[in-house]
Amino acid sequence: MSVPFCSLKYAHDQIKYEAEKAMEGVYRRGQFILGTELEAFEHELATYGGTQYCIGVANGLDALYLSLHLLGIGPGDEVIVPAHTYIASWLAITRTGAKVVPVDANSGNMLMDTSLVTAAITGNTKAIMPVHLYGAACDMSQLTAIAKENNLYIVEDNAQAHGATWKEKKTGSFGDCNATSFYPTKNLGALGDGGAITTDSKALAESAFSLRNYGSTDRFTNPVVGINSRLDELQAAVLRVKLKYLDEWNELRRVIAQSYLKQLKGVGDIILPTASYASVYHLFVIRTQYREELRSFLFQKGIGTTVHYPIPPHLQGAYDSMSFKKGVFPVSEKLAESVLSLPMWPGLEEEQVNWVVKQIKKFFEGK
Repeated sequence: MSVPFCSLKYAHDQIKYEAEKAMEGVYRRGQFILGTELEAFEHELATYGGTQYCIGVANGLDALYLSLHLLGIGPGDEVIVPAHTYIASWLAITRTGAKVVPVDANSGNMLMDTSLVTAAITGNTKAIMPVHLYGAACDMSQLTAIAKENNLYIVEDNAQAHGATWKEKKTGSFGDCNATSFYPTKNLGALGDGGAITTDSKALAESAFSLRNYGSTDRFTNPVVGINSRLDELQAAVLRVKLKYLDEWNELRRVIAQSYLKQLKGVGDIILPTASYASVYHLFVIRTQYREELRSFLFQKGIGTTVHYPIPPHLQGAYDSMSFKKGVFPVSEKLAESVLSLPMWPGLEEEQVNWVVKQIKKFFEGK
């Protein structure tokens, strides 16, 4: 049986007629940039996420960068970020000219270790960037308390947690300015690149609308230096359709996750992700010291897997100038050596999940 790591077929088949009709409407109207579809999507996503404003941009990295920039973060400032994350979280900080200040991951939930945040704060710290990794929410109660006590901003990276909650409040609604991505494989994915900023601040939203469009609100008038980063009408139209199905698709992910959690409990040396109904299981990530052997074995059985992420940002060549040594963030480095993402997508059938579990159990029979 072939089980790909990710497949968009189920979701796209489900919305095929609606999506094609939505795209045809854009084509017929001939309005492709900053039109009515984007405006409607921004309103609908803000309402869904519980924020006052949403600003569509070209991709998740731009959303992170602009969120930081809007808060005045730049050279001489420091931003606290997880050591275990995709490098985009770090790149956005670097792009502003600010300094990346990593903290190690929590060995239990694989997210930012909130107990280490206070010690990382200096006189130059301006913001904390929690990353809701793999579909699970960071402890926003503790992080918002720390930020308030130290007069810091919060910028959430919500790219992997569309629809997730912390104490019944949606992720992406806690920070001063927050960012997300609509990369095709995300829980809410476009048919290409896309991203968004969310905020409750009218002033920040107005600035974001200007900055994403060359620093302009009136055509050919540019009072500030901006960039070109706009979510286009076709992507917005498709995302409007998909948003209506997001909760349903997230529930399917939870069902799949529960099956994995139940069937893989106590198998080999596997460490399972923390079970949480609030998680939207963008990825289902296990840990094992036999990662590469298991991955190779599953590949031979027609099962796709991926590693998120094999090299932590502090050991990437992009950050050689910061002179981080191996061992400085031991938990994050251990995760990089042991995490393995199993197949996870809405529409993954019970028979396929059982096949994956069966082969994993078969692998560990020889260990």
